Amino acid sequence: MGVLDVVPAGVLTGDNVRKLFEYAKEHQFAIPAINVTSSSVANSVLEAARDIKAPIIIQVSQGGAAFFAGKGLPNDKQQASIAGAIAAAHHIRTVAKEYGVPVVLHSDHCAKKLLPWFDGMLKADEEYFAQHKEPLFSSHMLDLSEESKEENIATCVQYFKRMAPLGLWLEMEIGITGGEEDGVDNTGVDNSRLYTQPEDIWDVYSALSQISPNFSIAAAFGNVHGVYKPGNVRLHPELLNKHQLYAEEKLGGKQKKPLFLVFHGGSGSTKEEIKTAVQNGVVKMNVDTDTQWAYLCGIRVRPFCV
Repeated sequence: MGVLDVVPAGVLTGDNVRKLFEYAKEHQFAIPAINVTSSSVANSVLEAARDIKAPIIIQVSQGGAAFFAGKGLPNDKQQASIAGAIAAAHHIRTVAKEYGVPVVLHSDHCAKKLLPWFDGMLKADEEYFAQHKEPLFSSHMLDLSEESKEENIATCVQYFKRMAPLGLWLEMEIGITGGEEDGVDNTGVDNSRLYTQPEDIWDVYSALSQISPNFSIAAAFGNVHGVYKPGNVRLHPELLNKHQLYAEEKLGGKQKKPLFLVFHGGSGSTKEEIKTAVQNGVVKMNVDTDTQWAYLCGIRVRPFCV
């Protein structure tokens, strides 16, 4: 049975997102999540997914969304990021089904200081839902990992209660991803904060599962945004198995690998690291730097480029 026997082509929402991630977990693969900054980039991602006949996650970051709207727009109140994210969503929705693959339409890291951007997208979801009985996006990410665990979870619960009735998936992060993205600089963070503990994962699961099963957790296992020289980044995806086992035990052994996990900072990772992560329940893998570089290299080889 192929993925199109489980979910339809085009942008997925609601339980179809969970069905896709369940299919990925069962068949031991992670769906790549690619950041896009223009309709051209979005189209190239869709074309690649079509050519390999695979589901794809297309996502916008706060900065990438502002670029999608146009660098000439002010963004002091996140208005360019909101407009760009909505424009990207409508474009992708319009063309995605024509490519014949399932698409998850996602927004990337949203730190506390960027919540007005999140609010704007969620308002667009609610307006779209009122007309179409499904949200504009498939899912959104909240990244309150810089805040206390208590505030992180409480904020996620607050937003998830609003998202779940619309059929939106929530991705949250606990534990810090190193490096820098969208003005959040974790390059100097203490190394111990790059590894999430099983007890923290369970606290997230127990809080969010009371609202809806449609959520995933980006648990830190040494992840860093960007690409670094070999040896500079030490990933330990084997730690993810401890999270799964801890959750299984808490649930009385009723469900194997109950967690949907996310791999951030996937660019430059080895095949063995990816394999171990997938075996331990990773269903989504962010690949931004590698694909940006591939897109740039494609432009550079054009005859009109110098």
